[in-house]
Amino acid sequence: MPRNDPFPPFPFSAVLFDCDGVLVDSEPITNRVLADMLGELGWQLTAEESMNIFTGKAVKDETALIEAKTGFKITDDWLRGFRARRNEALDRDLVAIPHAPAAIREIHARLKGRIACASGADRHKVELQLAKVGLLDCFEGRIFSGHEMPRSKPHPDVYLAAAEALGVDPKRCAVVEDTVTGAMAGVAAGATVFGYSTGESGHSGPGALRAAGAVAVFSDMTGLPALLAGYGLQAA
Repeated sequence: MPRNDPFPPFPFSAVLFDCDGVLVDSEPITNRVLADMLGELGWQLTAEESMNIFTGKAVKDETALIEAKTGFKITDDWLRGFRARRNEALDRDLVAIPHAPAAIREIHARLKGRIACASGADRHKVELQLAKVGLLDCFEGRIFSGHEMPRSKPHPDVYLAAAEALGVDPKRCAVVEDTVTGAMAGVAAGATVFGYSTGESGHSGPGALRAAGAVAVFSDMTGLPALLAGYGLQAA
């Protein structure tokens, strides 16, 4: 009997995506705002230096470092002010990672919607960004924020929550990440991690991603659907 499925069998039951640096090119924008605000507190950083320090981490989890460098007590009001300035800049300047929207839509079709966005960022930021680049419809109802979990990345909580919500064993999930912190979270969840790295600031390097447990590293989103489809995961 002929198959109605236009795609060959897919070796994963679900694919879980990080957001910043994987779906959207947000890190330069966020870190430009962060560097400006840290400069106002007396810690002078370029946006690139800020990316080297903070990429893959939630600013709320780095308050001790900021306080040590500035002598300023980071309050909830300061964090709200940072998020407001960051969101304004993202809404103005954000673009998608090249070729990510087409790759996401192909994977979404292959898996009949069994994809999720599992980010260390706050939910408002994730939803704003996905809406800005036209991907919110692919992930609506399947967005998970590390801010809402007991622990942030590199702990696995956000990926475990995403897999549970999809009704999929984490071991049957692929995770797409661009930082060591995120790769560690995916590995800790038991998923198969694929690293995205372009060699630019804001992404961990290929060697670091592999050392963190990524089974493959790629630099062009165009090839992601084939990379995932070709992975030799045996059926459970």
